Amino acid sequence: MKKPMLLNQVAIVTGASSGIGRATALALAQQGAHLALAARNTEALKILAAEINSLGHEALFVPTDVTRQEQVNMLVDAVIQRWGYVDILVSNAGQYIRTPIYRMEHTEIEQSMAVNFYGGVYAVQAVLPHMLSRSSGHIVLVSSLDGKFALPGDAPYVSAKFALNGFGATLRQEMNGKGISVTLVLPGRVDTPMIHDLHVPWISAKISPEAVARGIIRAIRRRQAEVILPFHAGLLYYISVFSPGLSDWLTRLFHLQGWSV
Repeated sequence: MKKPMLLNQVAIVTGASSGIGRATALALAQQGAHLALAARNTEALKILAAEINSLGHEALFVPTDVTRQEQVNMLVDAVIQRWGYVDILVSNAGQYIRTPIYRMEHTEIEQSMAVNFYGGVYAVQAVLPHMLSRSSGHIVLVSSLDGKFALPGDAPYVSAKFALNGFGATLRQEMNGKGISVTLVLPGRVDTPMIHDLHVPWISAKISPEAVARGIIRAIRRRQAEVILPFHAGLLYYISVFSPGLSDWLTRLFHLQGWSV
């Protein structure tokens, strides 16, 4: 029987209660990893931990609000107490906050930055000393294609994801030669509770959380720097790089920002 790729490695997944986080936690467990599950929904974490335990793998759940740095630090401390080390961080917690700029309140962009940017920053800062001490580790930042390709109406979310992408790209370069890999994961639309009420055009159809989880597992195995899912979604980004005017026209043509249902 083939040995699991991540046998006895310790992984932290934030935003693990549903969607991409939940699917990724299960995928990591299937590869042999021990899991530390973090989110605000305690009951959902309990259910997921029990499911992982039933598969014969260890799972620790720690209710965590990633916008609170002290809670993120307590999460990592709990992991170190339990296992003594951290091999993988999947920083996935996020919130889709959208509003047109002309109607935007400062609290909306501040909340988006708190969850979608600082939540990732706090998690990285908490695990990095432990990874550096062992010269080993893999940090996966689940961002969004919205952090490469802006859509109208999404300014709070887009701003935070652009910031996270810049932070992740800088971190990747700073960790070069230190034994720590950094991967940015940039999904397009994903069929999660976060956007359950958003209808999207066929050209940007929602993919499953499990598809993103498989992409994350591949990225860890291959130590990829950046992953865009699905593959064809990357075309929108490259069009925007070489012809912003054309990408704006395509956005209007296909109504890529979607609409509420």
